[in-house]
Amino acid sequence: MKRLQYILIIISLLFGTKSFGQSYQDTLKVLFVGNSYTYRSNIPHLVSLISDFTQTKLITSKSAAGGAKLSDHWRGNKGLKTLELINNGNYDIVILQDQSMSAIQQPDSLLFYSKKFSDYIRKHGARPYLYATWARKKVPQYQKIITDVYAQAARKNNIGIVPVGESWKLAQTHRPTIELYHQDGSHQSPLGGFLTACTFVKELSTEIPEQLPRYYKTTDENGESVELLVLDPLDVVFCLKVVNDMYK
Repeated sequence: MKRLQYILIIISLLFGTKSFGQSYQDTLKVLFVGNSYTYRSNIPHLVSLISDFTQTKLITSKSAAGGAKLSDHWRGNKGLKTLELINNGNYDIVILQDQSMSAIQQPDSLLFYSKKFSDYIRKHGARPYLYATWARKKVPQYQKIITDVYAQAARKNNIGIVPVGESWKLAQTHRPTIELYHQDGSHQSPLGGFLTACTFVKELSTEIPEQLPRYYKTTDENGESVELLVLDPLDVVFCLKVVNDMYK
């Protein structure tokens, strides 16, 4: 019997499903509000899958549209129904991500709508968090501005912040050749998406496993297996080390 359990645990780790016999101490329902920096690489789904290896299961969903700003979410532009989702979704946490250049080009708008959303989210019983994003590849000097603006918004509204941009910066410091970007120099690569998701899991659950699988999959509406991500095992170890270093 012990041999069978050992085999099942190994299979579980290899294929990215929940560890054999694991039970959760807590469950949190999380809504991601953002744009392509949210839905590229299936960030919400990946966050949920990684959380299977912690004591807190994160049940995730998203409200996102390409290029959407927080103002678009508030006004219902681009077909978004974010306010309705927050009102009816019974969420524990709502993640707010503004357009990737907003902290640089429209910081006042980011501050204004993070305030409006924070108040609205709290009114509906959830905790607001900010998704502090990364600078584009050609302008790494913008990272400090982005981090500072999101930090200011977090302080003013007394809300949480997920320091993804700082995780990327630390990873690039440790390994300058790491490919966190898509070829467009803006969006995340699969590895960038994984590092982003690990940062979310650490912030929201307060833990990150010592080990994670290299392969992640899900099922589509027809019950067919869909591959989400396959990583080099050494990249997995590296990302976990970066996230743990971020929170020392």
